[in-house]
Amino acid sequence: MAKTTAKGARGAASKKANPVKKAGAKPAKKAAPKPAKAVAPKKAAPAPKAPAKGSPAKGARTPAAPAPSAKGPSSQGKGPAKAPAPPASGKVAANGSRSSTHHQAAVAPPPAPSAKGVPAPKGSRKGEPIILAPRASSPGQAAPARKPGSAPPRGREGGVTLVRRQTERPGPSVTQAVSLPIPVRKLETQPSIEDRYAGIEKRLEAQPTEFQADYWARFDKSWIYHDSALEGSVYTLEELGAGLGDQPVVTDSTLQPAADEIRRHKEAIEFVRDAAKKKVPITIDVIKKIYLILHPAEGDIKTVKYRRDIPQHRLYFHEYAQPDKIGYKVRQVVDWLNDPETRKTRNAIRIAARAHYDLLRVFPFPSDSGKVARLFMNLLLMRSGHPPAIIHATERQRYYDALKGEPNIILKIVQESVDNSLASVEKILDERESRARTIVS
Repeated sequence: MAKTTAKGARGAASKKANPVKKAGAKPAKKAAPKPAKAVAPKKAAPAPKAPAKGSPAKGARTPAAPAPSAKGPSSQGKGPAKAPAPPASGKVAANGSRSSTHHQAAVAPPPAPSAKGVPAPKGSRKGEPIILAPRASSPGQAAPARKPGSAPPRGREGGVTLVRRQTERPGPSVTQAVSLPIPVRKLETQPSIEDRYAGIEKRLEAQPTEFQADYWARFDKSWIYHDSALEGSVYTLEELGAGLGDQPVVTDSTLQPAADEIRRHKEAIEFVRDAAKKKVPITIDVIKKIYLILHPAEGDIKTVKYRRDIPQHRLYFHEYAQPDKIGYKVRQVVDWLNDPETRKTRNAIRIAARAHYDLLRVFPFPSDSGKVARLFMNLLLMRSGHPPAIIHATERQRYYDALKGEPNIILKIVQESVDNSLASVEKILDERESRARTIVS
């Protein structure tokens, strides 16, 4: 009786320890989780089923459904294919930004209809890849373009923006480049030399007759003084006054030779002005006429002779043309001036400076070839609507050195002379008009 009672107690204790076990039934074994089968990339992966109650052991994790992969299941055949690990930077928010600044660009696979993750942007098509690109730092700034798979530049915000890849049939993109107009500064056009000189002539005509006569008298006196100083003849005020008619009678006989030279020089200037105004054709006779006005004793245009020798005591220390080549070289200068291509490819100042340079290198006449070349140059300038270029006496050495070098130096000297001439006349007229306004007010 005692033995039966002990066996019954042990059986009751075993039943309490394992209440699920029934009499005559074997204990249930723990069910191992079945691995999910990989799905082909064209088909969507089914949602993972909830595990049966009591099947997984305590603390065991259910493996997540693997993402579709082009390679399929693992090549080793051991266990299911591993799903790609989520980015270490955190979860992707609804607007596509991440909470961490350290991230890497990745190319996401085609989204499945039932898969959870980043929603596809509006206008995307099935199977079209999405590129994660860095978001613009400012509202009006577009995201910079980069190659797929390259690391995006790090910024202060550290976010990313979903940008559609351009394909053959591009759709609307999330970010659009904003083109801003580039401000262009309007440049003020400077008046040309012809316009400036035409304005000066109109302003001079508006002045009283006495002022105009005084202005032209002083202008011619300055022209003759500086042009003669380049030849080595420096005139005094008395000589200039006697030659230009300031003194009715020359009482000093020593002033007579200089007065005659000044008078002939003045006559040559008047001839150049008249020929420029009438636009006389440029010929060899014009050059000879200028020389004959300075030296009337040489005869006329038909009998005037060129230089027949090379002077021993040279005023200009450059190579002169041989006497038998003078006529040919002078004709070359005139033909070059009358060539239509010369006027098409060069401006008036460049043409006049080059003609002066070439003619003075020939040195056609026994004396005053420099005066003839400069008067001929001013004829070409005034004929084209430019003021005469009066080379200052202080530029004498520079002028001589330029004749031994390249013609571009002569061109620079002539340009400076024209600019100085315009500036000096404008200054005189400005002071005159300013005084007139002061008196009226």
